[in-house]
Amino acid sequence: MQRYFIDPGQIDGDAVVLQGEDARHLSAVMRARTGEQFIACDGSGRECLAEIVNIEGGRVEGRVVRTGASESEMAWRVTVAQSLPKGDKLETVIQKGTEAGAAAFLPFVSKRTVVQYDARKEAKRLDRWRKIAKEAAEQAHRGIVPEVGEVATWKELLAGFGRFDRVLLCYEEEGRKGAGLKPELEAFASRLPEGAEGSFRPSLLVVVGPEGGFDEDEARQAEAAGAVSVGLGRRILRTETAALVALAAIGYESGEMGEARHV
Repeated sequence: MQRYFIDPGQIDGDAVVLQGEDARHLSAVMRARTGEQFIACDGSGRECLAEIVNIEGGRVEGRVVRTGASESEMAWRVTVAQSLPKGDKLETVIQKGTEAGAAAFLPFVSKRTVVQYDARKEAKRLDRWRKIAKEAAEQAHRGIVPEVGEVATWKELLAGFGRFDRVLLCYEEEGRKGAGLKPELEAFASRLPEGAEGSFRPSLLVVVGPEGGFDEDEARQAEAAGAVSVGLGRRILRTETAALVALAAIGYESGEMGEARHV
């Protein structure tokens, strides 16, 4: 069933309206007809099942059949900070990271970033990145569209570490030493409040370096700012793979693959 993220104002009582590209996709691409159903999400985790009652003038009008909270979000809110990689690799990170459950993405520039940052060019790319996140969230039946922040400097990224309950720096040197992600996640889970319910979602920031990784100075700066350096195994991962491996491990530890353990 097709799923669309819409502005909360497009839901009024038991009526819901799709407009613009969403309406065109449902009516022209999917060839939906009156009586068929779709899901509309307000982006905050609430969703409604709607039945089409009218298709006309670039609008699809629906009647709300039922509403409820999305059950597709991870118990832990995970933000991926990704140093700008070459080519369209960040698009892959955003698309697949959204499918894996990331709540937000923070692109940044670090010492070994190869890409030459151009503010005007990146502003256009930011629109594309956000569109990719929206489309991936719809495909994955997410309850929210992950936020994609503007490109930050390394200094700006470090200054924001305090907004998270835990910051994990993916650092290959730790992997070579055998200092993996698992024990850190287990320790984090053990410190969470017992019986936490409702809207409580502990927050983690996963920081991934560029193709050349982080240098030793950056690792020390991150640790001084509150991060913990962790390895993702004994193999060297491509930059676009690292975040996905981390998200899978975090999803497993938080109960994503079975009964929730740490919520």
